[in-house]
Amino acid sequence: MVNRLALTLALFTSQLLCLVKGYDLVRDYSGITFFDEWDFYGSWDNLTGGDVNWLSESDAFSQGLAYVNSANNAILKVDNTHNVDYLQKRNSVRITTKDSYAVGSLWIIDLRHIPFGCSVWPAFWTKGPVWPENGEIDIIEAINLMPNNQMALHTTSGCMHTTPPNQMGQTLEPDCSHPAGCTVGELQPNSFGPGFAEMGGGVWATQFDVQGIFIWFWSRLDVPPSILSSTPTSAIDVSDFGPPSASYLATSCNITQFFTPQNLILDITLCGIWAGLPETWLPSCGGQGPTNICYTDDVIGPGSNYNDAFFEISYVRAYTTGGVVPTPTAAATPIAAVNPDHLFTTVVTAKPSPDGILRPSPLFFPGNGATGLRGGGFSSVAVGIGAVLVGLHVGIGMVGL
Repeated sequence: MVNRLALTLALFTSQLLCLVKGYDLVRDYSGITFFDEWDFYGSWDNLTGGDVNWLSESDAFSQGLAYVNSANNAILKVDNTHNVDYLQKRNSVRITTKDSYAVGSLWIIDLRHIPFGCSVWPAFWTKGPVWPENGEIDIIEAINLMPNNQMALHTTSGCMHTTPPNQMGQTLEPDCSHPAGCTVGELQPNSFGPGFAEMGGGVWATQFDVQGIFIWFWSRLDVPPSILSSTPTSAIDVSDFGPPSASYLATSCNITQFFTPQNLILDITLCGIWAGLPETWLPSCGGQGPTNICYTDDVIGPGSNYNDAFFEISYVRAYTTGGVVPTPTAAATPIAAVNPDHLFTTVVTAKPSPDGILRPSPLFFPGNGATGLRGGGFSSVAVGIGAVLVGLHVGIGMVGL
């Protein structure tokens, strides 16, 4: 009886996948207009104690720390050409999207190079207006000569990470209110450092959903067909993403309670309260200078040791579903079929309107100065179904982010 029910629901799910394409593009950050919808921080690093000045837009452009290269990729970098005197900070860049994105969003970033090196601390992350009350999602973050990326959530007390069977990464800390956040270490090779660039870079996708927060990483040769065939104007189907690297399920962290709409952020700092700590800096970077201190051995003096401290970004794309915005009390209803081999899950987060047509809703909040949707907007989604796909992977365990 159980197997028959499993088969019936699995067939229903597969039919549903044929109807639901998943996510509609609302913003494409790429090419010559990449920087148009980002704000530059324009101040010193007063957040992580890093030894950098994050430049204003005009200064970043004039000093060559933010530009679009001949390959049409966006570059953000640390100054590697000027001498920095003692007690001074080195120039760098931090940018934040003018737009914010609510639960029901998907973000994809395609990179050719990630900053690395002694004292270097890059990140691609998101945050709400108030930290940590409105949540933070760390998608790419690593320091110094770490071989692998590390992902995390930061919240107030009450959000925990329980590792599901299909999470491909290793849970390092389960409490999301811990100073380091609830962290998951990437186990796939070439997610950071020189190996990432040598393999041609890679792609991350992050699903910000009422059922959980899920992060995928693919090295260049493993990027799924749905992403390879996507364009700056197309919707995207997530059904071929496979199991995620980090899977933060809502069963142990109420996403709509701990997270508000998020802005996307790219930044590079130096040293600071993680990369510059003796216990994190000395093992891989100690002994290269006279002081065995991150700032004095790395930041000051000539900048040639920062030749690898740059992002090269093909694009960042933001998508949303066509369903209604989940409220803090929204409860997802899973339709699951279980047998010894599979767990298929589709999360229903919306009901059709009286005329049977699912209406797009405001999951996307254009920032000040935004000139409207770039490339696409909302496309037609399955009539009468508000389905959010949650990391579906046929043949492996259960689903998640």
